[in-house]
Amino acid sequence: MATHFNLPNTLTWIRIALIPLFVIVFYLPVPWARPASAIIFSLAGITDWLDGYYARKLGLTSSFGAFLDPVADKLMVAVALVLLVQQDTRITVTLAAAVIIGREITISALREWMAELGRRSHVAVSQIGKYKTIAQITALIMMLYHEDLFFIPMYEVGYVFLLLAAVLTLWSMARYLAAAWPVLTGESGEP
Repeated sequence: MATHFNLPNTLTWIRIALIPLFVIVFYLPVPWARPASAIIFSLAGITDWLDGYYARKLGLTSSFGAFLDPVADKLMVAVALVLLVQQDTRITVTLAAAVIIGREITISALREWMAELGRRSHVAVSQIGKYKTIAQITALIMMLYHEDLFFIPMYEVGYVFLLLAAVLTLWSMARYLAAAWPVLTGESGEP
């Protein structure tokens, strides 16, 4: 039980606890609500980096942490996408959100199933997946911020990054599925 509340896991719990605050701030009827929601989302991202850093540095990695960390990430991203889709009902925003959320569900299920078969390494994080994450987080922060920052049209640039993230999401999902296909279809020659 103690490992559930070590420093890295506590940072992950904080990230989860930020979700209701993030939603409330997003909907506040004040001019600073959207930039503040972007800051909260960014703080959550910082806790994500910190929990991984401290888990490795302090030797506090655990199965529970390995489970909780991606759950917290996916919850925060899914909530951000739902908020943005509710505010911007263009079909491209909705499709990008559906692709990103659908991919997360699909790959999470695939990883769980492959882990049960002892084949988790077939669906390890790829470089394309890392690029997808960078594009996705950049898009969400910029779109959440919404206001122009100096001469940068944050929402519009974020929208382009969201579309890029959706393309990279499909590409990375196709690669994960292709890597797992022989195991999924029983063609790998192994039980």
